[in-house]
Amino acid sequence: MAPGPQTAVVLPLLDPGKLSHTGRVDALKALERHAAWIQAQQVHILAALDADAQAALPEGKWSEGIEGELNFACEEVACALKLSGTTAAKRLQVARELDSHYPTTLGLLERGEICYMQAVAVTEACGVLDPLLAAEVEAAVAGKMPGLATGQTRRVLAREIVRADPYGAEERHRKRKRERQMVHYAQVDGMAMWGAILPAEQAARMNQAVDAHAATLPDEGRTLEQKRVDALFDLVVNRTTATSTAGAGGTGSAGEQGSGGRSAAVVQVTVPLDVLIGESEEPAQLKGYGPITAGQAREIAFAEGTIWRRLIIEPKTGMLVKTDPTTYKPTAETERHVIARDDRCTFPTCQMPAHRCDLDHVQPFNHDDPEAGGQTVPENLSPLCRRHHLMKTHHPGWRVTRDPDTGITTWTAPTGHTYTNPPRNYLE
Repeated sequence: MAPGPQTAVVLPLLDPGKLSHTGRVDALKALERHAAWIQAQQVHILAALDADAQAALPEGKWSEGIEGELNFACEEVACALKLSGTTAAKRLQVARELDSHYPTTLGLLERGEICYMQAVAVTEACGVLDPLLAAEVEAAVAGKMPGLATGQTRRVLAREIVRADPYGAEERHRKRKRERQMVHYAQVDGMAMWGAILPAEQAARMNQAVDAHAATLPDEGRTLEQKRVDALFDLVVNRTTATSTAGAGGTGSAGEQGSGGRSAAVVQVTVPLDVLIGESEEPAQLKGYGPITAGQAREIAFAEGTIWRRLIIEPKTGMLVKTDPTTYKPTAETERHVIARDDRCTFPTCQMPAHRCDLDHVQPFNHDDPEAGGQTVPENLSPLCRRHHLMKTHHPGWRVTRDPDTGITTWTAPTGHTYTNPPRNYLE
């Protein structure tokens, strides 16, 4: 049956304990159809919220420094659904595209004939096309999608897009090639993913180079994949002396001067003193990645060339504490302290690293009488990414306060909903 309010009310009757194996599979399919139907209802709500935000924007620019009008619906959605700002913005974009340009795909989702990720695939893949070509591609794949998995849907879409716009596909490849970039992010257990987005032919050649170098490394109990990772590290970090260090196994340290005059690598780790001296095995914090083990922290801390800076925490709250002069521009010490204390942008769902944020006065600085309020002290400073700094400064509906004792930041949305964000606790 097509999903809807009438069928949703009987879903609790699908008791897995009373169903046969075949019945459980049928029940799973029925639940999946209803999940798609609910997500279609969310699309309608998200599209309406986005339209509300667009209608509420003032005409023109808010100030000379802002590029166009900024729609802050994603901040409300992020806080309400406990999503990151990036995820909320993506949900709004998909809803806007489905509601405005892909009614056939939205209808398939609402009837439970496709899943939400297939609908997302349509908006992502066709987003590079003009509306007429996008409509052609949607019409070409719509009849096939109910019988396809998400990955298959993406492959069909890619083929139809090249077929519909071959010259555009060539130009997009040239553009993406100009936008090639490094990527790296944290993973669990003190690990990280490191790589690059680059042309496929270059990736193939790099694979060959890594495999060839891995073949020259001694086994030493390592698997092939371990040798490939060590070979990659060796080629990048020890590239000028790759032959002499082939058996190094991919070890290295922060602050070490590389062969051939390479500049030192800067790695910031926040680690308690008792961990440094081996009295505790609590985790440390590697800037840009997250928690690492005490052993990893000590290895970095005692490596040749490491520089130590002292930071002090309040034992009860785990917050960094520091007192600095009250001038409009923070001193270098104050800036380092606030960045280390908060770690991220203080908007509740934002993950922008603090070192890439602006330092904002929570209570505006009083240029005429600095003693009257808004002083440049850590208790009144907060890292905000450029987007959320602009939102706090220019959007009349958003307000923010910070409790000087607990460090908790409270944001109030235009709707009156409040969302809190605690500071980083270095004891946890």
